[in-house]
Amino acid sequence: MKYFYRYIMLLVTIFTTAYISAQNKNVQEMHKVKRSETIFGIARKYGITVSDLIKANPDMNNPDYELKKGDYIFIPKQKAISDSKSNNTNEKPTKTSVKSIKVGVLLPLHNIDGDGRRMLEYYRGLLMACDDLKKDGLCININAYNLPIDGNVYQTLSQQGLAKCDIIFGPLYTKQVKPISEFVKANGSKLVIPFSINGNDVAANPNIFQVYQSPEYFYNEVIKHFLYRFSNYHIVVIDCNDRSSNKGVFTFGLRKQLEARKISCSVTNIDSSDTMFAQSFSAVKPNMVILNTGRSPELNRVIDKLDELTGEHPSLAISLFGYTEWLMYIKYNQEKFFKYDTYIPTSAYYNSYSSKVKTLENRYVRWFNCNMMDYLPRFALTGYDHGMFFLRGIYNNGKTFEGEIADKNAVQTPLHFTKLGSGGYQNSGFMFVHYNRNNTISLINF
Repeated sequence: MKYFYRYIMLLVTIFTTAYISAQNKNVQEMHKVKRSETIFGIARKYGITVSDLIKANPDMNNPDYELKKGDYIFIPKQKAISDSKSNNTNEKPTKTSVKSIKVGVLLPLHNIDGDGRRMLEYYRGLLMACDDLKKDGLCININAYNLPIDGNVYQTLSQQGLAKCDIIFGPLYTKQVKPISEFVKANGSKLVIPFSINGNDVAANPNIFQVYQSPEYFYNEVIKHFLYRFSNYHIVVIDCNDRSSNKGVFTFGLRKQLEARKISCSVTNIDSSDTMFAQSFSAVKPNMVILNTGRSPELNRVIDKLDELTGEHPSLAISLFGYTEWLMYIKYNQEKFFKYDTYIPTSAYYNSYSSKVKTLENRYVRWFNCNMMDYLPRFALTGYDHGMFFLRGIYNNGKTFEGEIADKNAVQTPLHFTKLGSGGYQNSGFMFVHYNRNNTISLINF
């Protein structure tokens, strides 16, 4: 009975081995994943394509797939790859001009939801930039792919042409950043992350340009320039009792720096009596008023209190320092912004009075039979500025492009990048939009 059992188990083993062998006849060997290895690095190590590696390991088609240390993956035979190449002997190699730029776009390009529609508009702006750059003699080839929130990143990255891109724009979603950043690093491409993400991949990857600025980074930069420009002001911080406010990043950081530099500052409350409110202001120095919220209702209440205060004390010099959200209230508050010499920090400014903006808006309507969406900033203009800045930079400097030269010709989004140690590049460009008392608007770029 014991020998019969061994015989049965031997047959099972033989048939199982034969089945696995039949299922994986194109598999050469197994690879044990080491720490920090990536799909792209493994493919390069064995001289195969990412697409071939994914075909040999179907689990990689799962959108949530992660390569982990200790995993075993199949490596396809070189012969199979050679055979596939030999079947395409009639294909002529593509000649690439030294003036040619290959561009990849990996964003949700669809009409299903708001993300898709916004990214479509961004992409259209990018195309408009390419059109203008081609008139200047640049040759630009674009590979654009719809990469929705549930899209398979690895499958998209295996598409022909992406590995040869000089620069890739995307993604929109944080979970897609890591595989794409590994891809560009393995292939020597540049990656532009244009919008809001979590994480800090840029700090470790020299191939990344991160346009989006976190609130912490943005307000740290704003505080530096605030202290330099308004060091002779008396600062008045108004507590607006908005418990949902996220502006503590700015107000707490600023007050700490004001205290360290012994710059005069007082704190009052939106509900304070007129007498207590007035006592917070200086009759000798110019006053800079800061709210601890960006909401419109509280802003309007503060403006009403300032109107009463200046009505009783017309000699008081009062300015306002606001938030990017205030640009959405221009339709209702612009006259008051002029009256109170208002400064608004922002990384992008839609100037509806600009002749260049009007020209681009008219061209957008002609090309796409619709208006740009009413967002601040305009996504098409963002795409246009990104295209003009990065593609011209790659054209002029190739792989040495570092984005350190500020774009003074931007129509909406000035860019200026700072290298993060041995990592990539973080956008440090922003501006103060200044509503002057003489009813003019100035842009102070940093």
